[in-house]
Amino acid sequence: MEIDKSSSMPRFLNSAVKAYLRFAYSRLVIDQEHPERTQQKVFERLLANTRNTKYGRQHSLHKVKTLSEFRSALPLVCYDDIKPYIHRMMMGEADVLVGGTVRNFSKSSGTTSEVSKFIPVPRQNMSINHIKGGWDSLALFYHKMPSAEIFHRKSLLIAGTVKKFTENHRTSIGDISALMAANMPAIGRPFFAPDVQTALLADWHQKIDKTTKAVAYEDLVMIGGVPTWLIVLFKSILDYTGKSNMLEVWPHLQGYFHGGVGFDPYKAQFQKYIPSADFLYHEIYNSSEGYFAAQDHLAEAGMMLLINNGIVFEFIESSQWDKPNPEVLSLLEVKPAVPYALVISSNNGLMRYRVGDVIEFSSVRPYHMKVTGRTSHYINVFGEEVMVKNTDRAIGQACEVFGATISDYTVAPVFMSDRERGGHEWLIEFDRKPADIPTFAARLDQFLREANSDYDAKRTDDLALLPLKLVSIPKGSFHKWLEKKDKIGAQYKVPRLSNDRKILEEILDLSFVKSFS
Repeated sequence: MEIDKSSSMPRFLNSAVKAYLRFAYSRLVIDQEHPERTQQKVFERLLANTRNTKYGRQHSLHKVKTLSEFRSALPLVCYDDIKPYIHRMMMGEADVLVGGTVRNFSKSSGTTSEVSKFIPVPRQNMSINHIKGGWDSLALFYHKMPSAEIFHRKSLLIAGTVKKFTENHRTSIGDISALMAANMPAIGRPFFAPDVQTALLADWHQKIDKTTKAVAYEDLVMIGGVPTWLIVLFKSILDYTGKSNMLEVWPHLQGYFHGGVGFDPYKAQFQKYIPSADFLYHEIYNSSEGYFAAQDHLAEAGMMLLINNGIVFEFIESSQWDKPNPEVLSLLEVKPAVPYALVISSNNGLMRYRVGDVIEFSSVRPYHMKVTGRTSHYINVFGEEVMVKNTDRAIGQACEVFGATISDYTVAPVFMSDRERGGHEWLIEFDRKPADIPTFAARLDQFLREANSDYDAKRTDDLALLPLKLVSIPKGSFHKWLEKKDKIGAQYKVPRLSNDRKILEEILDLSFVKSFS
């Protein structure tokens, strides 16, 4: 048996897993070739498991046989509509949204409200959706990089935390990364660092410190997590080791699994920490509500929609979002380059549930998509219809031109007054500032005009919108805001775009910086 001297893990196991992942990839291809048959089978299993729940009986699902009947029987819902059912489940009541009792609930980022959402994670959802989604993502990664050694060396595990629900200690709550870590299959545990106990620490300052010491001298091949927290960890490790970049720390590093926020604003910073043209960035779409998609092409930024993981997908075009009874489309009816609000019916009990994410397909059959924002995260105060994909792209381009890097940003409107026209105000926390911030702001404005024709039209001759205003805020400002909101964790993110100034003003108050408005 061959043993690599740089690792205690035998190579034969990586070869065996690779053979399994080739089979898993072939199944993914077949699913994409037969989407109607695949989604029909998922629907039939979902219906069989939901009919006899209290929610299912309430909506007479025992009479339902077809997807069209399913749509007629069940209303479209958002979290507030089913919150009472979920609370009953958290208190231990059985057979509410799914059969039996549910002990684990994923705590969502909840950045748009003061109270987080709690999403049921029953055993079948953990295994058939989240864990299977993880294996599917690995299959796509190994297909792109056959030389991958995830099951020969170790990967970085940085998760949130799990704690008991105060009203019922038999119920556990935590962000989905923590629940997945706590339920990791036995085959995977030897290949992750740090140990699960460290990875699940609740105190993030302690977690970063202990993780730094635990992984600084490991032989890591893969990293994963929210970009902002990884950057904090990179800085800590370089300070601890005295190295100049992460490849000096982990010379066998091959890739990064990322998702949850747009990566464009952070790419230049990651390339500084990991200066390798061969390093692979692998995007995934795994939220509290489900593991939905994973990237499958090197040259394409889109992700493959995972259509055989316990979820029936539906979609609402942007023109229908605000209608009381919107037209809802099936997977077979979607078209490329159209913004859709995502609707799911899942084995976690969420039936015809509006996730709140906006996606676009770059192709159908196979179904490749990208997340372009949130139905609640956009700016359309002046008819400019600016989405997160536009601002992420613009700031990524501006940072590349000026050699700048950022920790985070948020954007809000500057409302019109009797004396002045409106516009946008950007709060940016730079990790490395551009030499000339006014010039940076002007180029950022130009890049946003190029990314969004509606914004460009409103900016023409400054008739409807003035040039954007940029406020550079001190380092740590966004972290302070998250701490104040008790939203420190792997899943928590600062909302990028808002149609009001509430979040922006709160961050300004904490950072003691004057606004332009």
